[in-house]
Amino acid sequence: MEGPQRTAKFRTIGGRLGRLHTVLLFSLTGVGALWSLEIHNLFEWQIFKTQVLGLVFVIALIAVFTGVRATKSESGTHIPWYDWVLSAASLVVGGYIVVRYPDIVFDLGSLAIDRWALGGMAIVLVIEATRRMVGFSLVVLAVTFILYSNLSTHAPWLLNVPGSNWDRIAAYLYLDSNALFGLPLDVTTSMIIAFILFGRTLYAVKGDQFLTDFAMATMGRYRGAAAKVAVLASSFFGTISGSAVSNVVMDGPITIPMMQKSGYPSHLAAATEAVASTGGQIMPPVMGITAFLIAEYLSVPYAEVILAALIPAVLYYIALFIQIDLEAAKHRLAALDIEIPRLRDVMGRSWVFVVPIGVLIWTLVFENWRPGKAAMAAVIATVVIGMTHPATRPTLAGLLDAVEETGRTILDMVVITAIAGLVIGALQLSGLAFNFSLMLLAVSEGSLITLLLITAVVCIILGMGMPTAVIYVLLAVLVAPALIEFGVIPMAAHLFLFYFGMLSMITPPVCLATFAAAAIAHTDFWRAGWSGVRLAIVAYLVPFAIVYQPALIGQGDWLAILLTFLKATAGVAILSVGTAGYLFARLSMAERVPFWIAGIMLLFAPAGGNLGFGLQIAGLLIATAMIWHGRRGAERKKL
Repeated sequence: MEGPQRTAKFRTIGGRLGRLHTVLLFSLTGVGALWSLEIHNLFEWQIFKTQVLGLVFVIALIAVFTGVRATKSESGTHIPWYDWVLSAASLVVGGYIVVRYPDIVFDLGSLAIDRWALGGMAIVLVIEATRRMVGFSLVVLAVTFILYSNLSTHAPWLLNVPGSNWDRIAAYLYLDSNALFGLPLDVTTSMIIAFILFGRTLYAVKGDQFLTDFAMATMGRYRGAAAKVAVLASSFFGTISGSAVSNVVMDGPITIPMMQKSGYPSHLAAATEAVASTGGQIMPPVMGITAFLIAEYLSVPYAEVILAALIPAVLYYIALFIQIDLEAAKHRLAALDIEIPRLRDVMGRSWVFVVPIGVLIWTLVFENWRPGKAAMAAVIATVVIGMTHPATRPTLAGLLDAVEETGRTILDMVVITAIAGLVIGALQLSGLAFNFSLMLLAVSEGSLITLLLITAVVCIILGMGMPTAVIYVLLAVLVAPALIEFGVIPMAAHLFLFYFGMLSMITPPVCLATFAAAAIAHTDFWRAGWSGVRLAIVAYLVPFAIVYQPALIGQGDWLAILLTFLKATAGVAILSVGTAGYLFARLSMAERVPFWIAGIMLLFAPAGGNLGFGLQIAGLLIATAMIWHGRRGAERKKL
């Protein structure tokens, strides 16, 4: 999270100690960037990946304990003695991995005292760092699963399994590749640092200004322009950062007042910003950390995840745009009453954004580079392109600030993925992952739709107040095996979990993106929350559709994919009319229901076969009849 809340967490220390913290942030970014560039291969250095993860871990933890307040009441102007102790402990725990890992890697099963003692220290350090950076929700989750790995013999039904001793738990969570230094922290180090640096570098060359001006130039002259500009800008920024709350905090202070001033109700303005920013997590090419985790879990190229996520993301924003356009008509909202930049002038500056994004997509999709290396290529392209024109030429201070802010942002990610590693390790050690899947299969009683509904509810409940990446990691271990056992395509299963984990950001009662937007708009949270659910209605339905229609995620021949996309688009558009409650005039509930039925029929109808064809025709006939009825009614009112 960025903005005032995030700034308040950090201490304001000057002098040598302030410079020490800055050096730590620079180092964190530097290690991730060099690892992503695969410099070690260039010099033929023999380095274990876990050693690099250990180095990132120790730098991040020292930066947290020296730079982040222990409590809200702390003055934040000095570093207390206990944080020096925690920093020293972090150095020992991480340094042990960096220095000794080549020796201990061939004997990981040993329970020597140094291993379980340092493991216990590592668990405590990660929990305290998580409390400071994220809050108690993740701490409670991690502690629960760690305790279960020891106390599981007291659990009921399928959850009753033999527990492990504390020394084994501590050593396993510390050293095993499925635990602390496992996949989540690996993804952060190898990929996410590079992508965050890419986003920050784009800001340094004024790429953010291009995005804002492009949104204004393309949408500013239409009805409800303020909301459309907000959606377009927030979706652009979201594709770079991949963090819903960060997008709201960065864009909201600009877009929400603009929407309010143009006539949008405050709760609707907050909901629009929250939904648009959350959608950035599912819009290629970046999509945030979760997309990288999907690629790693499925052992597929990241480009495959991008292509699979493209059609659902497009459907998400089609529904959002249609609804805010109809809301503008409902409230009689006009275009922006400000000077709007000319599209020709804006596109003259497009290279500062288009070229780096093109480099990223080319290296990812066509050259099949690893995501981190592709992102670093985009960073280099951004700096080079920015240097070619005085208006976009970055200053040295701007580039250094980009590096430092990347380090500051990545502190959250390192801590979150470290504790996610502990959760995964505890699940693997206790066997809960396997048993939970069996339990879900038993409860669903052979019904896939029942399993999907249970999974969706579990995703949203467990995701309350937690980052999308963590809830995805948890569910990928606990639930994905059950879905795949049912015959669901692995990509569809993981995207299903991704979507519903993301939706916890905008689904009441605990929805962090909506919380942030409602605070900026000074409006009632509940009204904003339920308006957000309405605007994002497609996101609650598309995950079910992709399970039954793999063509929506690019599975199948091109004709099937095209036909499925067209009918789904029609379904989403019709469904959005019913959800907005407006077409040519306000719709009564009796008039909205047929639109919902027709939209759902089109969205879920199979692309081929007699049944699918019949449902599509029926849906189109119902929608056509309602549109004709609405048009006639509007004409009669004019008379």
